[in-house]
Amino acid sequence: MKTAVIGHVEWCDFVRVARVPQPGEIVETTEDFSEPAGGGAVAAVQLARLAGDCTFFTALGDDEIGDHVAAGLSELGVTVEAVRRRGKRTRRGFVYLDDQGERTITTVGERLQPERADDLPWEKLADTGGVYFVAGDADALRAARSAGAVVATARIMDLLVSAGVALEAVVGSGRDGAERYRPVEPPPRYVVVTAGSRGGSWSGAEGREGTWAAAPLPGPVADAYGCGDSFAAGFTFGLGEGLDVEAALEIAARCGAVCMTGRGPYARQLSAADLEDH
Repeated sequence: MKTAVIGHVEWCDFVRVARVPQPGEIVETTEDFSEPAGGGAVAAVQLARLAGDCTFFTALGDDEIGDHVAAGLSELGVTVEAVRRRGKRTRRGFVYLDDQGERTITTVGERLQPERADDLPWEKLADTGGVYFVAGDADALRAARSAGAVVATARIMDLLVSAGVALEAVVGSGRDGAERYRPVEPPPRYVVVTAGSRGGSWSGAEGREGTWAAAPLPGPVADAYGCGDSFAAGFTFGLGEGLDVEAALEIAARCGAVCMTGRGPYARQLSAADLEDH
């Protein structure tokens, strides 16, 4: 199945610390690394590992960091279709990973996103089974609608309300106010609300609703960076494959759990081989 992500990316510097420093405090790191990350990038790599194919529609600055982002994601199996914004810097991020497995993020610079007017191969979406929409303009979301299944994050509720595009699902959070779902017209087929280690709940436009339990972790906790976007990517994959909502959520929960046991977003993500072995 062909998949796609429409969204943003950041070049992130990760540092592992015992705990996030208090104001004025100095802490020492035990590890550091850098790689392309952010919601769109994480979801694109997860979809590539599940489906064997993912095209990432994004926007980058015309700087050296943009080159690093494109090369890094290509090495991770993603087909990068990026417009380069002249005179703009690619967004960066700084991430603390602490001994409790939590991640604390600071972003640096403007979030760059793709727009329908950009010279990108939007026609590819008509032959795509599942699209996860993280960032873009309303016309980019309308272009995504030509795909088989379109899932969007609740982080962009203002756009979803104004665009008026029928979606298969919106994925939000019951704990993060920035990812809180609110009603839109037309309503999505499914609204999914995550609750971390407590699993989450879903409701369908036809009146059905349900819950799911968090998947067991396949190892010790490493860090939470990328778990939510890996979850959303797994759910998009399931719906794109034509699975029912419960089966798609089972895959999504496994994606989140596996990512939790890996260093950063990509050390461990669910793969197609894992699905075959399950």
